[in-house]
Formats: sequence, structure tokens, C-alpha cells
Amino acid sequence: MSDHVYKSLELTGSSKKSSDDAIKLAIAKASKTIRDIRWFRVTEIRGHVDDGKVAYWQVTLKIGFTLED
Repeated sequence: MSDHVYKSLELTGSSKKSSDDAIKLAIAKASKTIRDIRWFRVTEIRGHVDDGKVAYWQVTLKIGFTLED
């Protein structure tokens, strides 16, 4: 295994379905323009409540990707 240098950035995904779906949507969207995504770390989970029910989830995460040579 060779040495790697990673860059990280913060994203916030949202979903009406679940927190897991919010994470998957954020990573899928980021992967369209960022190559070599290797890891993610959830830093915050929050949501919006409407009429006593969860209306949508918001998940903030950091993703890490390798820098090209």
C-alpha cells in the first residue's frame, strides 16, 4: 500500500426518507465531480419537524478523497 494524502470537505445532505438516505445522496452527488472519495464521517444530524412529524433529515458529513499525483 502506498502513502496517500487526503483532502477533506464538508457536505450537508437532506432527505425526506432517512438520515442514511441523506448521507447516500450527498456522497452520490459529490462523486459526480470529485474523484477517489475514500471515507466519510458524520459530524451532525438534524432535521425539520412539521406538524409534529419529521419532515426531512439533514446530515452534515466530512468526506475524504485522495489527491492525484
